[in-house]
Amino acid sequence: MKILIAEDDKHILNGMSDLLEKEGYTIIKACNGKVALKLFKQQQPDFIILDIMMPELDGYSVCREVRKLNEDVPILFLSAKDEEIDRVVGFELGADDYMNKPFGIHELRARIKAIARRYLKAKNPNLTQGDYFEFGDLKIYPTELYAKRNDQIIELTLREIKILECLYQHKNQVVTRDMLFDYAWGYDFLPSSRTLDQHISKLRKQIEINPTIPILIKTIHGIGYRH
Repeated sequence: MKILIAEDDKHILNGMSDLLEKEGYTIIKACNGKVALKLFKQQQPDFIILDIMMPELDGYSVCREVRKLNEDVPILFLSAKDEEIDRVVGFELGADDYMNKPFGIHELRARIKAIARRYLKAKNPNLTQGDYFEFGDLKIYPTELYAKRNDQIIELTLREIKILECLYQHKNQVVTRDMLFDYAWGYDFLPSSRTLDQHISKLRKQIEINPTIPILIKTIHGIGYRH
């Protein structure tokens, strides 16, 4: 899922980018509205986060132009303003959501996750709510972004779902590091063993009964992993 973030504050832009990349999203960054509109036309992102007050072209103007080209792409506005009229204008232009600055990381993550769920359902029309695949004693619900063990719900990120899907599709086979990178990160991602190890370690803490003795995701030293 590609997300275009248009924000002229570099600290906010980089902070959001780092957070969402760790969640498994592909991020396209724009430092002003003019660049954002150009990148939207070139990259065709699946979701847009727009700051309202930006140089060159403000968020409202970008939203207006985007809606001429695409009526369906989700748009989330960010604003330092907290006036009702600003929210009304945004929604009238076709925004799907609105967040005031400063905002919390957990709230941003939750809102993006809600968008991601709708995106996954749209991209997987053959999957309906409740569809799952079994991963050991877990049921993985890919369009809902969670796993279930008995009555326990385990929230997962988009990238964690992709890692589990890759291992599931090659059950009882060794999945190399390159295979996991290609499937969960994309072919243009430059591999880093540390990056993959960190994700697997975090995933094990979430889904293994005893993370120190993993059963669901086994390490094949020097090669990769196996389910």
